[in-house]
Amino acid sequence: MAQYLPLFMLLVLAVAFGGVSILMSRLLNPPKPTAVKTMPYECGVVDLVDPPQRFPVKFFLVAMIFVIFDIEIIFYYPFTMIYRELGGFGIAAIVIFSAAVFESFLYLVSNGVLDWGPSRHVRRSELALSRDRTVESTIRRVGTEGRSDLQPNIGDADKVVA
Repeated sequence: MAQYLPLFMLLVLAVAFGGVSILMSRLLNPPKPTAVKTMPYECGVVDLVDPPQRFPVKFFLVAMIFVIFDIEIIFYYPFTMIYRELGGFGIAAIVIFSAAVFESFLYLVSNGVLDWGPSRHVRRSELALSRDRTVESTIRRVGTEGRSDLQPNIGDADKVVA
């Protein structure tokens, strides 16, 4: 138990320092919130416009790429220090790890993470260009039962009901 005494003392000192700091802060400078103090700001610049409602997903996907390569470097560095001692097993493990990281990178790139330009236009399918498709054949009319035949249909724009 004596071996844990320094750790326990460090914990007590850390809690005491935090408590004394908070207490002194409250005593020397009591909180007086005002509208200006509670206003959000970033780097001292006050926002004059409302933020957009949705944040683009591409930013999160780029962050995923960063995290993937960050984790990759964290695992590669120790490997480079002791790769001779690991032998064939270490090489096989790092090759499997590299393949998994590269596969996740290919997945993100295939989803268009790095496409920051204007969006590409998708080619229209042959079904949408068919001459057999008309408004009458593709749009199902709902709720027309029991209505008067005097009401004009969408295709009867030139008829006027009196």
